[in-house]
Amino acid sequence: MTASDPAFGVPVDVVVIGAGQAGLSAAYHLHRRGFRPLDAQTSDARTFVVLDAESAPGGAWQHRWESLRMATVNGIHELPGFPVPPADPAASSRDALPPYFAAYEQRFDLRVRRPVRVRAVSRDGDRLRVETDAGTFAAGYVINATGTWTRPHWPAVPGRESFRGTQLHVHDYVSAERFAGKRVVIVGAGVSGVQLLEEISRVTDTFWVTRREPEWRDDEFDIPARVAAIAGVEERVRQGLPAGSVISVTGMHWTPWAREAQRRGVLVRHPMFRAIEPDGVRMPDGTFERADVILWATGFRPALDHLAPLRLRTPAGGIRVEDSRALDEPRLFLIGYGPSQSTVGANRAGRSAVRQLVADGVLPASEVAVAV
Repeated sequence: MTASDPAFGVPVDVVVIGAGQAGLSAAYHLHRRGFRPLDAQTSDARTFVVLDAESAPGGAWQHRWESLRMATVNGIHELPGFPVPPADPAASSRDALPPYFAAYEQRFDLRVRRPVRVRAVSRDGDRLRVETDAGTFAAGYVINATGTWTRPHWPAVPGRESFRGTQLHVHDYVSAERFAGKRVVIVGAGVSGVQLLEEISRVTDTFWVTRREPEWRDDEFDIPARVAAIAGVEERVRQGLPAGSVISVTGMHWTPWAREAQRRGVLVRHPMFRAIEPDGVRMPDGTFERADVILWATGFRPALDHLAPLRLRTPAGGIRVEDSRALDEPRLFLIGYGPSQSTVGANRAGRSAVRQLVADGVLPASEVAVAV
């Protein structure tokens, strides 16, 4: 079977899966290198196609909670080659950023196809077969940029199914006002957990629990600090270990909302409860804490189920990746994974993946000198 066989799929040089921060970064650098969207190809152009499961541009930003403002996300959402237009710091990020993503796609003629869900990626000779609910593609390379937003992590805790109140993940959080007058147990030591603790504690009683004592750091979490944090995850993914979070490497930095929660006396950490009961949680010392709501700010896992046919998982549960490339399937790049899971890392990984495609000789020699 050859790549031109219709039964195999539509031939394309690169399939990009996902049109969030990482996917659009990769598509931008492909465009800079002379690749063109599949339905805009010329006779001598290399091709790419971007597939996105969302119904509209914006990636996960369009699903963030109402109170996440542009002032809060400043500096972590910039896409390469096109600065974010000036925005009111008080504007909701989920209102301001999706139009920016849409303008970005149009500006660089990326022609994202959506909504398209990728069902499976498998090997078929010298190509990767990408099966979707809108047809099949025969790809020379796949750049996977599916992120984590669609896979919220719910820890296994005894009695969770017995709880009579409301349980929700940060993934489904909308606003603090919905919990006014209810006692809210917030689980998790990440940035989202602390931010929502500060917000919810303004309208009701909160009780904050974490598995480990947070390690607070006083240095500013600026771009150099973010880059250093990304580097700290690289060795884990190279070995095929689960990537873990960047926060697990950096510790917790003192954000404005953490300082405000501390000032108001609500930044009080308690150890993780040992069980959930119908009306609350049972603490390690046997005491009981009443709860009407349990909010799980417990992170996300990479959305990689569609890659299962490639059999890349190690016994430890991760995928061996170096410089965004899968070591056990070099035609596959994973960006927004491991050290590139932050927005800064995703932009760098998109550029790196395309550079490696060039080094593999995907482009004609005359095009290799085009700058990125």
